[in-house]
Amino acid sequence: MVIRLLSTCLLITLIVGCTTPKPDSLHITAQPIDATVTGDILIGPSVLNDPNRFVWGGSVVKGNDGKYHMLYSTWECGDSIPAFSNSWVLNSKIAYAVSDFPDRDFKMQKVVLQGRALAGDTLAWDAQMVHNPHIKNFNDKYYLYYIGSKDPGIQPKGSPGAELNKRNRVQQNQKIGVIVFDNFEQLLAGNFKRPNTPLLAPRTRVKPNNIINPSPEGTITKPDNIIVVNPSVVQRPSDGKYLLYFKGNVYIPSWRGVHGVAIGDRPDGPFTSLDSFVFDIKMEDGSIASAEDPFVWYHKTHEKFYVVFKDFSGRITEGEPGLAILESQDGIVYTKPVDPFFMKKEVLLKNGDTLKVNRLERPQLLIGNDGSPTTLYCASALVNVGNRKDGSSFNVQIPLEITSTK
Repeated sequence: MVIRLLSTCLLITLIVGCTTPKPDSLHITAQPIDATVTGDILIGPSVLNDPNRFVWGGSVVKGNDGKYHMLYSTWECGDSIPAFSNSWVLNSKIAYAVSDFPDRDFKMQKVVLQGRALAGDTLAWDAQMVHNPHIKNFNDKYYLYYIGSKDPGIQPKGSPGAELNKRNRVQQNQKIGVIVFDNFEQLLAGNFKRPNTPLLAPRTRVKPNNIINPSPEGTITKPDNIIVVNPSVVQRPSDGKYLLYFKGNVYIPSWRGVHGVAIGDRPDGPFTSLDSFVFDIKMEDGSIASAEDPFVWYHKTHEKFYVVFKDFSGRITEGEPGLAILESQDGIVYTKPVDPFFMKKEVLLKNGDTLKVNRLERPQLLIGNDGSPTTLYCASALVNVGNRKDGSSFNVQIPLEITSTK
């Protein structure tokens, strides 16, 4: 896998180039992982799994202690638990794991965040579930962005949401929150303030049917429509503003995962959502190509933003469904680089085998000091886990080899 991240110098009149040469391209090659196939899962140092739980998206930050700290989605599995496609919405929690290495040997410590209904608070905005962890360090404080939801209850007969089951009512009520802490000892001890209100909530609820509390007829659909999920946060060097990217859902006429961005002066908000869509690569019929799970970062050497995310259709990768990459000068308008294909749905094992996987999503990256990614973390599964109850999902840690050319 090779991704070309292009960075060019401007030629000014007869000057032959930039004063400080920059790489023409940055080549990122996925390295083999230390894992073996056992039944329907991968096991080994490069994989985080749990026989008693589903394991999903994980986000990693290097701490001041030199260790690597992962926050990841997890929830119980088993015959008495709904299948994966329902249980993540109803039961997801956020757990903490730690390692001395960025790309292996992560060990679960404990669940650090769960739906507040489990502690008796059924009215909280995140009472039912928490999911999509995204951990960042800004100004020596840690910010754990996540999504949460609660069940608004059975809707009145004859209303647009009357036919929705609990799973879909909870799914339609997802919002983004953040908790702030100084160190991971505080996190483990629960020594942090949990937000009583979400950090970001949808502004519109436009859907032709089966929708709770729809917006008035004629409402123009915003990117933060019905839900806001998949948070990714980066600071913009040009003005110090914080950009919070999110996914919403639109129906024009069929479902699409679309993205927007909100801007704030502080990493813990408040944030104001823009009306414009981002990552808006079009399908042949003019509709936005469906995508999700953005991870955005700023490359200091290239002086531009990049986003890696899941492409459902292959329209963005210009190949097949997989992980795609786009670039931006300002963090708002994104375009395709020369090669927009970031990664196929496969991993390379140390024995030389290339293993096709059914799921490779929720990409999160560990970024080096110069802005180059060093490790990729993905939620993965060898099989279609949608109807599974056996915890056959895992998080894989993929080291990346970086070479630059001028």
